[in-house]
Parts: sequence; structure tokens; C-alpha cells
Amino acid sequence: MKPAAALIALLLIAGAQAQSLYREDSWRPLTADNKAFRPGDVLTVQVLENSSAVTSADTGTRRTNKLQAELAHGSRSVGQTSLAVGGDFDGGGRTQRTSRLLTTVSVRVQEVLPGGQLRIAGAQSLTVNEELQTVTLEGLVRPADISDGNVVLSTRIADARITYLGEGDVAERNRRPWWRKVLDVVGF
Repeated sequence: MKPAAALIALLLIAGAQAQSLYREDSWRPLTADNKAFRPGDVLTVQVLENSSAVTSADTGTRRTNKLQAELAHGSRSVGQTSLAVGGDFDGGGRTQRTSRLLTTVSVRVQEVLPGGQLRIAGAQSLTVNEELQTVTLEGLVRPADISDGNVVLSTRIADARITYLGEGDVAERNRRPWWRKVLDVVGF
């Protein structure tokens, strides 16, 4: 084999095994900010949720029906009957609920959607006085809504699902017992 042919063969073999130091999926310009943009990146979410609802209902109905019949023969009344039906109903109710949740949760980018939105999900657990408190969060974030500090507000998350659950003595005492639910169904 000629030296030139051997050199070409060696370069072809070496070129087939060479790898680039540049990775397109993780490359960022030196002047880019530190925002989450790919799967696995961590993003901080400030959860600032306030909700309030009031519902009232007042109902009142009245109904009176009367049916009367008389059977007469000449000037004399032979039989008389009457039927009266009446009814009243007054009802009402009021429901009021207020909740407020303020926390900061770190989540991960799960997927980058074709439109550029980031699908995020994460959870945070905290135990205070033997009570386990868990916040889970998932939704869609536009990269433009992420601040320079890599933080997004929960009010800027589309299709947000935020769950706050507590487990322990206090949470257990706030649940209605099974026997109370049965009595409610029966009407007591």
C-alpha cells in the first residue's frame, strides 16, 4: 500500500470515530441568561394564589288551590263538598370560602412543546410539628414569562394544577367522620 493511500485510509478511519465538542442540545451563548429552556432544567415558581367565593340562594314559593262543588235540588242544598290544597316553601342557603397560598416551589422542565412552551412539574414537601405539607404543581410556561432570575409567577402558568395537601392530626380533625356523612345522606 502506498504511503499516501495509507494516510488517506487512516484519516477516514479516524474521522469516522471523531466526536465534536459542540452539542447542539445543550449549547448556550456566553451572553445568554440563566433561564430554564430544556428538559431537566430547574425553574423556581412563586405561588401567589388567592381565591374567594360567596354563593347565596333564597327561594320562596306559595301555592293555593281550591275546588268546591255543591249539589242542589230546587232551592234546597242536597250535598256540598270542597277540596283545598295549599303550600308554602321558604328555603335559603349561603356558602362562603376563602383560601390563600403563598410559597415558592422549584420544578423541572419536563418537555419543550413545539410552540416553545415548557411543560413543568414538581413537588415540595415540608414537615412542621409532625404535619406533612405537600405542594405539587404542574402546567405550561412561556419562556418570555420567566424572569432573569429564573423565576415565574404561578399566575403566569397556563393549565396550572396546584395542589396543597396536609397530613397529620390537624388535617385529620378537619375531615368529616364517616358516620356524619351517613347521617347527612339519611337527612339527620
